[in-house]
Amino acid sequence: VQLQASGGGLVRAGGSLTLSCVASGRTVSDRNMGWFRQAPGKEREFVAAITSGGGTTDYADSVKGRFTISRDNAKNTVTLQMNSLKPEDTAVYSCAAGRSWYIGSKADIRNWIYWGQGTQVTVSS
Repeated sequence: VQLQASGGGLVRAGGSLTLSCVASGRTVSDRNMGWFRQAPGKEREFVAAITSGGGTTDYADSVKGRFTISRDNAKNTVTLQMNSLKPEDTAVYSCAAGRSWYIGSKADIRNWIYWGQGTQVTVSS
């Protein structure tokens, strides 16, 4: 599975961005999908996840109510809609594909098998 993320950019605080992640090589409709981010000098952190059927979504507390994860299995795509962006959201955002189940916390990177390259999101104050 290859994952290609896009949609990053520079936006002012309060603005919005939509990130997309397209999978190729095989379908990911049977896999949980997630987004992580890593800011300079910080560890990678969990942002959001969606189950294979799209029925359950989970978010980090820091983005809950502002970000929305969704997927289109027909297009092998997962999207992260980011609203009310804050400067602290600045990071490189990466998508990941896991299994159809989780072991422990969704934030545990051992649940995530395939990773795409990141896309830079910069939020100015």
